[in-house]
Amino acid sequence: MIIVQILRIHQYIKNFFIFAPLLFSFHFSTIDIINTTFVFILFCILASSIYIFNDLMDIKEDRKHPVKKYRPLASGKLKINTAIFLLISLSLLSLGCAYFLNHELFFVFIFYFLLNICYSLKLKHISILDIFIIAIGFVLRLFAGASIINTSLSMWIIIMTFLLALFLAIAKRRDDVILSNKGKETRKNIDGYNLEFVNAVMVFMSGVIVVSYILYTVSDDVIKRLHTENLYLTSSFVILGIMRYMQITFVEENSGSPTKIVLKDRFLQITILLWLLSFFLVVNI
Repeated sequence: MIIVQILRIHQYIKNFFIFAPLLFSFHFSTIDIINTTFVFILFCILASSIYIFNDLMDIKEDRKHPVKKYRPLASGKLKINTAIFLLISLSLLSLGCAYFLNHELFFVFIFYFLLNICYSLKLKHISILDIFIIAIGFVLRLFAGASIINTSLSMWIIIMTFLLALFLAIAKRRDDVILSNKGKETRKNIDGYNLEFVNAVMVFMSGVIVVSYILYTVSDDVIKRLHTENLYLTSSFVILGIMRYMQITFVEENSGSPTKIVLKDRFLQITILLWLLSFFLVVNI
């Protein structure tokens, strides 16, 4: 159970972005599905190694956090030597398999790994830059998925993924700011944020996301490629989803873990499902 906790398996939901290039290519071959699933598993292994490294670097800070203090390393339930062994084993396994599978995939993996090592060591303590790196990580998931099925990513999927990840990251920082205001300092970079700034950025990002998505649905390139002028109808679910997440953040003040929110909030889950369903119905009818 302790090993499962430090691997942060619940965070694997973020890695489903790897399937996005396959999903929106509208070409589902058995081999592409198998390869993408394998890359998903490898990326999860790589991500777990980074989570372990991050926990090793954050032991002192996590012990001050009301929730993170229960993590295996912060609580002392897992030995540091065991964590280091897991870190080395998982990272070598993932990177080694990626190298033999696809060189382009390997470069994406190694860049993601090194970027997150730098993030854990120093960059996460630099306000604003920290959330940009998180967003870049989501975009790299897209490139990992695209590399294994030999498809190119459209600018729209890159833009939308980057913007959505920024929105979620700043919402998570809001939770840290609230904890800081209660006298529970948890991050070195928290001085670069306050509620007024975070709230303003969230409102700004929500508007940019909605406008960007609408522009995507009515762009000539997308209409020509997907053979429909009705994709704009799916915008209502995007707006609904953004509004629900802002309600969770501002009203319920529960934005500390985007992953747990998506896994637990039925309203959000139904909205995402309806968006996917409407998208594919519009494209295929």
